[in-house]
Amino acid sequence: MSGQLLALAVPQFTLTLAGIAGLILSIGMGVDANVIIAERIKEEINSDKSLPAAIEAGFHKAFSSVFDGNITVIIVALILIKFGSGSLLSFGYTLVTGVIMNFIAGVTASRLMIRSLSTFDALRKPQYFGARRTAQ
Repeated sequence: MSGQLLALAVPQFTLTLAGIAGLILSIGMGVDANVIIAERIKEEINSDKSLPAAIEAGFHKAFSSVFDGNITVIIVALILIKFGSGSLLSFGYTLVTGVIMNFIAGVTASRLMIRSLSTFDALRKPQYFGARRTAQ
């Protein structure tokens, strides 16, 4: 979120109520991406893959869904920026910057954190990832 605010501050962009709505929507897109990734990892664990293999396969299978959703939102926001004025411009600009920042930083940071945390023995239990399986 700090990256989003920095991206808005550099060109001295005025943050309006519509811009705040775009910021909130972009945060929601980031949460959605993480939910999709978590569900894919859970599905892979439930299909009897090891935890590292499930994490890699989960991220790989979730990438296309997350990427497509973000590209669709960016296209719509760019149309708002091109043809809108005032509030629509503010909404579109904050939405584009937010979605791009969330995709780059959020998906990358999620992958690094999940990979790192899954190396600890105490956190390698499949039920911590929402899986039904109890043995590794």
